[in-house]
Amino acid sequence: MKQYNVGIIGATGMVGQRFATLLENHPWFNVKVLAASPRSAGQTYEQAAGKRWKMAVPMPAAMKDMVLMDATNDIEKIAGMVDFCFCAVDMKKDEIKALEEAYAKAECPIVSNNSAHRFTPDVPMVVPEINPEHIEIIKAQRERLGTKRGFIAVKSNCSIQSYVPALHPLRKFGLKNVLACTYQAISGAGKNFETWPEMVDNLIPFIGGEEEKSEQEPLKVWGEIKGNEIVKATAPNITTQCLRVPVSDGHTAAVFVTFENKPSKEEILKLWADFKGVPQELQLPSAPKQFIHYFEEDNRPQAKLDRNLEGGMAVSTGRLREDSQYDYKFVCLSHNTLRGAAGGGVLLAELLAAKGYFD
Repeated sequence: MKQYNVGIIGATGMVGQRFATLLENHPWFNVKVLAASPRSAGQTYEQAAGKRWKMAVPMPAAMKDMVLMDATNDIEKIAGMVDFCFCAVDMKKDEIKALEEAYAKAECPIVSNNSAHRFTPDVPMVVPEINPEHIEIIKAQRERLGTKRGFIAVKSNCSIQSYVPALHPLRKFGLKNVLACTYQAISGAGKNFETWPEMVDNLIPFIGGEEEKSEQEPLKVWGEIKGNEIVKATAPNITTQCLRVPVSDGHTAAVFVTFENKPSKEEILKLWADFKGVPQELQLPSAPKQFIHYFEEDNRPQAKLDRNLEGGMAVSTGRLREDSQYDYKFVCLSHNTLRGAAGGGVLLAELLAAKGYFD
């Protein structure tokens, strides 16, 4: 596979740090640029992020002495040094939208972890195993932006990565109503227990904006391209509650679902076991071999035991059983900063590279 030079915009934040660790020995992507806010620009990565390093593994040695560039003022320079950039900045939504479009217009493709462009009609929001065909909208987006290479592609919210993969192969039975209660790790807020001691022995029953994302984003993922935009699906009806829980990593979801045509438990389990997507067919470097794992034990999946399954890129399910008010209920788990954030972004970039979108 061709080698690509890449940048990480927002390299000092938690997701930016995760991108750095995932790209340290990536077979296709070579990190050439690290960029952050003007206050960090000019410092080495170790100087700017060393004391705030939140990963369990050390900072990549090859990146420690890289001098951070200014993410907002060095756009043209950065665009000339890389084939594309990952973006994980902490800014206001309108500022992020403008920044990412500025990179795209500078002919630097952006693979974004941010939410700002998730509902821009011609920006694909992709879970690579579920809706890889949505990257075809990039042609229309380039026409709107007036670019030859530049575009923006985004990954979805970390919360839906836990339960939407399990629901996706079941759509053939007609998903009707879905209730999902998510129990979300503190790393989803960019925190650990050292920086957020109030979360020890605590639970917060509200995460700003999360329930709206969790109810609406699946409908775009399950939507279809019509003309120059992605039109959201009209079903199923989804309602969610999202809670912050004292877990370091791993988002868990309790899912209840009603079907137009109720399948048997055996049919559901077979569909989960057999489900493969384009990443598995193409054998992309970050793709899990088995996308959905089912645990027979009543006390699994557990965040501490199962979040790192297949490098944190697999989705775990368990406790599938019939329900008195819905047809079925089950539990799902995914690693929120791997499959749900930086890892999902890297996998999306691998898909785009394999399909020639960076060439």
